[in-house]
Amino acid sequence: MAESAVPLLSSLEAIVGEANVLTAEADVAPYVSDWRDAFHGRARAVVRPGSTAEVSSVVRCCAQRSAGIVPQGGNTSLCGGATPHATGVEIVLSLARLNRVRALDPANATLTVEAGVVLAAVQQAADAAGLLFPLSLAAEGSCTIGGNLSTNAGGTAVLRYGNARDLVLGVEVVLADGRVWGGLKGLRKDNTGYDLKQLFLGSEGTLGIITAAVLKLFPKPRVSATAFAALADVDAAVALLGELKPALGDRLTGFELVSRPSVDVTRRIFPAFADPLPGHPWYALIQADDPAADSPLASQLEAALATAVESGTARDATIAQSAAQADALWSLREHIPEAQRREGLNIKHDVSLPVSSVPAFLREAQARLDAAFRGVRYVVFGHLGDGNLHYNLVAPPDVAPAAFLLESPRVHRIVYDLVRELGGSFSAEHGIGQLKRGELARYKSELELELMRRVKHALDPGDLLNPGKVV
Repeated sequence: MAESAVPLLSSLEAIVGEANVLTAEADVAPYVSDWRDAFHGRARAVVRPGSTAEVSSVVRCCAQRSAGIVPQGGNTSLCGGATPHATGVEIVLSLARLNRVRALDPANATLTVEAGVVLAAVQQAADAAGLLFPLSLAAEGSCTIGGNLSTNAGGTAVLRYGNARDLVLGVEVVLADGRVWGGLKGLRKDNTGYDLKQLFLGSEGTLGIITAAVLKLFPKPRVSATAFAALADVDAAVALLGELKPALGDRLTGFELVSRPSVDVTRRIFPAFADPLPGHPWYALIQADDPAADSPLASQLEAALATAVESGTARDATIAQSAAQADALWSLREHIPEAQRREGLNIKHDVSLPVSSVPAFLREAQARLDAAFRGVRYVVFGHLGDGNLHYNLVAPPDVAPAAFLLESPRVHRIVYDLVRELGGSFSAEHGIGQLKRGELARYKSELELELMRRVKHALDPGDLLNPGKVV
């Protein structure tokens, strides 16, 4: 009997084993809703391969039957990029069992890992070798490196180390027809034509399925300094960033902007968190690191902040005196998304702008939104060092959150039109997924869209890989 005539699920069970093809509703449920509980789908099955060879066979099997495949890592997508549609005809391809560290090369400062390795485990593997993998974000305990690479994750250290795509030297990818491209090179220089790996990094599993990657490692910091500065406004935050860059150089790892309402919502949900500097409208969370054991980094940061307070750039500042205090400051920042999720529905944006344009954006966006939605409330935070804001709106006190959520299209037009006016992007680090496909069509030029569609058709002519996402 021809393979294509064998029922799909039977063929998949023959590849990965019956225990790794999930069809019972209770077993499938965790894989078909997103972290925000905003997208809900159905799946013919959840398939859990345990190797690249099995991924290849699963993809080939699905391709022969024109069955759509939704790749999924830790299922922490914020745009519905890893959630199947409601049709129930797709399979979810979970990469969680591809969780091996394949190789560590300390002399080359590289780590080769499979796609299902949790980000925190990647960090730990690097740390055990006395090195650093710098990608860091709030979901690092559950998100996987494959998901991070497929969405080009950002996080808190982009200012110094760049986005996820900047941390990759090579990838292994299963293509839409099941063939495997073994691009696991650990080279920092390879000028032999197109850099194919960059097609798959940030493509959200629509062009190929990343199964492994060679990651760049860096010297492990031996001295770290963390500070929290109080600010009058965001103009002061931009000014402080400008003062710290020459004072600290490339040792400045992160510069996070946090609004007072962001602190308030986090402390309402997590009252055990301390309030480092009460009573100010804006804050900057600053992280600096140095691999030199005898570095005067802490005193240099203290001196720079003292000068900033003296000149009026900052209102006040506190510097963590221990690792525990530093962790507490970062926990306050990193729990903002979870606090917002628990508190209720809100309208979210993940935008990027030139750093110099951030103050103007915040002023003008608030003016336009206040005029359209009287009493609307703002929870704003993000990675000011690279111009990335998480710009979230909460319903006015007299409006039900669910009713306010219905205004999302009008809110998005106001926010994203202004972002475009200021030369920014409506998606900084969360991707497109299902959530922002309409925005992509609205804000990308026809030529850009045409080129993206050409690439998609060349690599996945049957539209089987994560169908209905991105383009």
